[in-house]
Amino acid sequence: MWLNQVWFVLYVVILGGYVILDGFDLGVGMLSPFVARTDHDRRVLLNSIGPVWDGNEVWLVLGGGALFAAFPIVYASLFSGFYLALMAVLLVLILRAVAIEFRSQRPGARWRRTWDTFFTVSSTGIAFVLGVALANVLRGVPIDAQGNLTVEFTALFSPYALALGVAAVLMLALHGGIFLTMKLEDDLLARVEHLVPRLMVAFFVVMTALVGWTLLLDEEFARNYRDRPWTAVFPAAAFVAVLVAWRSIRTHAHGRAFTASAAMIGLLMASVAAALYPVMLPASNDPDRSLTIYNAASTSETLTVMLVIAVIGLPFVLMYTGGVYYFFRGRVRLDEDSY
Repeated sequence: MWLNQVWFVLYVVILGGYVILDGFDLGVGMLSPFVARTDHDRRVLLNSIGPVWDGNEVWLVLGGGALFAAFPIVYASLFSGFYLALMAVLLVLILRAVAIEFRSQRPGARWRRTWDTFFTVSSTGIAFVLGVALANVLRGVPIDAQGNLTVEFTALFSPYALALGVAAVLMLALHGGIFLTMKLEDDLLARVEHLVPRLMVAFFVVMTALVGWTLLLDEEFARNYRDRPWTAVFPAAAFVAVLVAWRSIRTHAHGRAFTASAAMIGLLMASVAAALYPVMLPASNDPDRSLTIYNAASTSETLTVMLVIAVIGLPFVLMYTGGVYYFFRGRVRLDEDSY
């Protein structure tokens, strides 16, 4: 049983890594129209994530692979029930990658404006859909005796899901803004430092309202929040992290602000995991049909082999990620090889 618990923690860590790392990429895309005023400004913003954005998406691939191998029934159920939604997410991810790579291939203003629009819209769309998906996982979906889901696409967009989608957009926009404070200079930096505190206030208001709404729900995860007082440690620590980020931005300690922002996201992810545990996909129609880390997991032999591979492979991923961030640290400087 301990292997199931280890893989649940590893899966949450991998997902948290994706949201933290690719999250600021999405935030930069969302903020581009509000920060950049010229083509040069937009190129600077694009090059702030240029060396790292595709590497950050490796964590999404890791998450999909870990889910497929460690909890195949959850993987199969999600893809059977959310197929149309997942294909929409894949399309948006492709559009975002194409926008980044195609944008600077031609000098025409209309060409660049078109891809800038795709970059912003796709970044916002991914963040919003991530929030909507999380809301549906939290509240549960109808699962039959064979573990199959039957969900209408429009049913995914409940008021609670829409609210969580908005919160996700604000959170990642804030995270992206804080990241930009480490990469920009002069007027661009001043604009971002002016915008970030306002994003913090908006996110705090929406998130506080969402937490209150969550505690009033009758779903199992909401009851777990009320029945497991220790879970309050995570959102409380996330609130402290927001305060640290706020103070750090005001004192121009940009690196510390980004660390605090990343910690906030990680703590919120941990809060969700603590409320769901040991369930991975709740069944809204019958709690006994919920998919847990026990009834939806691979065999212990498979989990053991995967753990050995993870122990060997994950350090290389971490070294690659850390190396890229180290070599491309500092403020953005455009040259002939820039986007």
